[in-house]
Amino acid sequence: MKTMKRVFGLLMAILLIVPSIAMAEDHKGPTVKTQASDLRADLDKLLSEHFVLATMFMMKSYEDTEDAEEVWSQLDQNAKDMTPVIASVYGEEAADQFEEMFRSHNDYSDRFVEAAKNDDLKARQEAEKEVEEFVNEFGSFLAKATEGNVSEKAAKKALAAHEQDVINVFDHYVNEEYQKAYQSFRDGFNRMFDISRSLSTAITKQLPDKFENTKADSKAADLRSNLNTLTSEHFALAALEMQKGFNQAPDYDFVTWAENQHTSDFKTVIQSLYGEEDATEFEKVWQQNHINAQTNVVTAALEENQELRMEAEESLKTFSEDFGAFLSTATEGHLPQETATEAVWSHEEDVLQTFDHYVEGDYEATYDSFREGYGDMFGIGENLGDAMAKQMPDKFGGEMMPESMPDTGLGGMSDTQSISNWIWVAFGAFTILTGAVLYRKKSHQ
Repeated sequence: MKTMKRVFGLLMAILLIVPSIAMAEDHKGPTVKTQASDLRADLDKLLSEHFVLATMFMMKSYEDTEDAEEVWSQLDQNAKDMTPVIASVYGEEAADQFEEMFRSHNDYSDRFVEAAKNDDLKARQEAEKEVEEFVNEFGSFLAKATEGNVSEKAAKKALAAHEQDVINVFDHYVNEEYQKAYQSFRDGFNRMFDISRSLSTAITKQLPDKFENTKADSKAADLRSNLNTLTSEHFALAALEMQKGFNQAPDYDFVTWAENQHTSDFKTVIQSLYGEEDATEFEKVWQQNHINAQTNVVTAALEENQELRMEAEESLKTFSEDFGAFLSTATEGHLPQETATEAVWSHEEDVLQTFDHYVEGDYEATYDSFREGYGDMFGIGENLGDAMAKQMPDKFGGEMMPESMPDTGLGGMSDTQSISNWIWVAFGAFTILTGAVLYRKKSHQ
């Protein structure tokens, strides 16, 4: 099998690894399955999803789309879903205080939108003042709750940066500066994983017994979080790109531009490891059988062309079969080809279901499906990361990140982006494919 296929397959392996009984039975060596790492992963999911839904709502509300209200509902539900996590750490009283502050801060998203629609400078200034008040209040809350393990100054700085990320996405969108809008989206999205790292590290240092003296900033936990970042951003952009395409929105090309940044990242890894020829072949296969197939699904919906839709699905199924065969070979049969193929197709179904509900105008189902598919991506870091940690105990047994792997999220942020990060993750994923994995089939309604 060509080297290109080996590397391409390892990237898709990220989409296939789910809880493994075989792995769970092996308690030797380092693991990402710790109390502290679980807390960090929960915060990864909830905080990054908050950012995605907040920016999505502001864009849709500004355009008065029919689904804006449902996105708002899901944004509010995301805040509610954070409450049990806080309660599990600090108790019900603190959790209630957290929920009140966090849910209410979503309100000013709508105020920014209304100010932009009405070109109302005073309303904009009032919304900005609300942001500042939230940053100060919530920053103080975090510092107090963590008993100073997150300093008030640091908390406020991080929160202010996050709020500015959301505002930047919206302002660039309103000004029709779409490339800047989606670069700001990528920057802000990745920042959420930095915040969850800092917060989970502070909490586990504050309450070591509660988290069995495990660390949220261990090398294995960082790996798990990095994989969370990579896969969840891909899902979010894919779903958004297909909606924008169906709506023939003016920013459609720039969502695809953001998706292409993912492809470019992958291509750079392959080129660094195997040369230009394999990198070019990777890009061609990725675009033709994956990204282009999703585009054809959109075109088929617009043209009501069932034949084109079937052809697109066949391309995605071929894509699934190719990687099912690879994974079976790479894992020496420990991951059966049929199971692997079914796993890739299950992921594609998540994207297709979200889009189909959107086309049908069933927005509650759309965003239920979106949140389910988005959440599924966070089983990835846990299971692939755990397998990698056990495969390479020397790399993941200590407390600090290896020098070649930055301790922040993958891609996006200009001050943290490092090509060595991508190379290291790709190399690790390649090596782990020699191990055994099991796949648990997801059920779909």
